[in-house]
Amino acid sequence: MMPIVKRFAELLVFFLVLSFISFIFIKLAPGDPVKRMLQVDEMPVTQEQIEALRRELRFDEPLPVQYWHWLQRFFQFDFGHSYITNKPVLSELVARFSDTMMLAAASLIVMITISVPLGTLAAIYQHTWVDHASRLFALVGSSVPSFWLGLLFIELFAVKLGVLPSMGKGTIKHLVLPSLTLGIAMAAVYVRLLRASLLESFHEEYVRAARARGIHEWRIFFFHVFRRALMPVVTVFAMSLGSLLGGTVVVEVLFSYPGMGKLVVDAIIRRDYPVIQGSILFISIVMVFINGCVDVGYRYVNPEIRLKEVERR
Repeated sequence: MMPIVKRFAELLVFFLVLSFISFIFIKLAPGDPVKRMLQVDEMPVTQEQIEALRRELRFDEPLPVQYWHWLQRFFQFDFGHSYITNKPVLSELVARFSDTMMLAAASLIVMITISVPLGTLAAIYQHTWVDHASRLFALVGSSVPSFWLGLLFIELFAVKLGVLPSMGKGTIKHLVLPSLTLGIAMAAVYVRLLRASLLESFHEEYVRAARARGIHEWRIFFFHVFRRALMPVVTVFAMSLGSLLGGTVVVEVLFSYPGMGKLVVDAIIRRDYPVIQGSILFISIVMVFINGCVDVGYRYVNPEIRLKEVERR
């Protein structure tokens, strides 16, 4: 019970520190959201209108007081309303997050489809043309920037061939180019990681012992080598999910995909403080949840962890 309470206290302190720092830095950023909100077709705005709206939004109060009011609403699951659309921030975040997760899931499918077969074949057929091709793919894929790769896909498949849309959402076709852009960049990392992990597992003592007992090679691979090789892959996968959510910002802007990344960029341009602050906290909560799921997944991938927990009891 005590480890759970300690973990909860650590998370609470983390969210408080993160929310306070992000709130202060957002407020100190250049630009005036009040003037942005009152700007309509370049019409002049009087100083009285600016001051009235500033008082309504409590911008005339000290920053710690503004943060305290925001924190009270946050613990009531009220992220505020957008300065531009006047819609609840939480509803906009949830709607955009579902689109971002759809793009992330499609990118993970592309990554797994490429990295698992290529990394496995590279380890099994080490020092052959398959291994050399996989290492060349990993080198090129990790060196090419995602936005440049996306521009190449747009030029080839959208402009010249005209077979895939280059922006927006609506059908599965709209996910193809963005997911390929993200998935190929991730696959380059996992091909090298899976290859190195498999090669290390091939030389373990229990693998040689299994071969000595006459166990079929494919059974050794799937039930022993591959399972053991997944441990470092799962570790990096947890970090990749965070970079994937961050990497979607560039891709969503490039393909005009209406996800969370596009929402945050538009909010920064418009100085929409509640959306920016809500996005930071929302993404951090999602990342904490993902890391917790990965910690649970360790127990099923590596039985040694469960055995150690039993011994402690």
